[in-house]
Amino acid sequence: MSILSDRINNLSESATLKMTKLGRELAAKGINVISLSVGEPDFNTPDHVKEAAKKALDENYTRYSPVPGYPELRQAIVNKLKIENNLDYDVSQIVVSTGAKQSLSNVILTLINPGDEVIIPTPYWVSYSEMVTLAEGKSVFIDTDIESDFKITPEQLEAAITPKSKLFMFSSPNNPTGTVYSKEELAALAKVFEKHPNIFILSDEIYEHINFVDKHESIAQFPSIKDRVIIINGFSKAFAMTGWRLGYLAANKEIAAANDKLQGQTTSGTCSIAQRAGIAAYEQGLDSVNTMKEAFARRRQLVYDLLKDIPGVKTNMPEGAFYFFPEISSFFGKKDADGNVIKNSSDLALYLLNVGHVATVGGDSFGNDNYIRLSYAASDESLVEALRRIKEALAKLS
Repeated sequence: MSILSDRINNLSESATLKMTKLGRELAAKGINVISLSVGEPDFNTPDHVKEAAKKALDENYTRYSPVPGYPELRQAIVNKLKIENNLDYDVSQIVVSTGAKQSLSNVILTLINPGDEVIIPTPYWVSYSEMVTLAEGKSVFIDTDIESDFKITPEQLEAAITPKSKLFMFSSPNNPTGTVYSKEELAALAKVFEKHPNIFILSDEIYEHINFVDKHESIAQFPSIKDRVIIINGFSKAFAMTGWRLGYLAANKEIAAANDKLQGQTTSGTCSIAQRAGIAAYEQGLDSVNTMKEAFARRRQLVYDLLKDIPGVKTNMPEGAFYFFPEISSFFGKKDADGNVIKNSSDLALYLLNVGHVATVGGDSFGNDNYIRLSYAASDESLVEALRRIKEALAKLS
């Protein structure tokens, strides 16, 4: 009998973190591993953000911060939502957390009762369904594929809704596919939600600024459903602040207050120094973000061209984030040099790690087993070499 709770025993290990860990273990043995498994910009945090953190230390911002965040940071977030997204929020509707990941988890724990259904389009970020499991809810998946650019239709959404549906959660730009929903596509989904007033919409917009088409569109822009939309965002991707752990939600006042209440009993306010740095990030413009985005746009084209050149791999051109999610099922059933059969995407990802020394993540962890995820948040040279290794390793399968 396990000494651990059913809650933890029912939880899966994060596949992205697992592959990163396996890659580090190989690297520790002296093997040159190129990691394309982790969703982390390879840029440094902008200098003006770091300077704000140093200043905060000198000014002794080292005490407990308010549970929902410093008022100045929450105001900076309100200003950002108005200026960049034309969305009106009050400071009381903003809750700052220790990363967007905590914001997501908080929302699910404050909304979901045992047995409530959470609708999630696949592929989805690995932690979505596990967070639902923690809250004792039930994940209901809507499957997509590369042919539809991994987008759901209003008809698919309608078909997934039942009397137990409580929450719909998605990301745009999407992790792991890079898919971006247009204003028209979001409007069509909003029409469905208008007919179902008991369903909340959790909109993960963490990749908002890494968007290669038009401007970012939020599903919160439609007045008929805005009160039921919870926006999740943060500083990790746009400002290369992954280690700072700074995220937030924007929601109606009741939901925001509930998240404040939960956070007050778990982590309390997030790191005081990170929050002061976050204020500088939002108040001093997007120059550093745009410089990073230009590099990602170049790398996206580079990886697209290299992937298209690999026999058996099928890819589309993602419109945001910094991932490709190529279809690799043509390699299932093939054998490696030792006679081991590649049965699924996890097998293929492990094969690419052990033989090609490139860390990727199997698509099964994202809800679509016929794919693997590659991050192109790496240098051009690393990407060229990684794709060369992948092509060579795949050609060895028979």
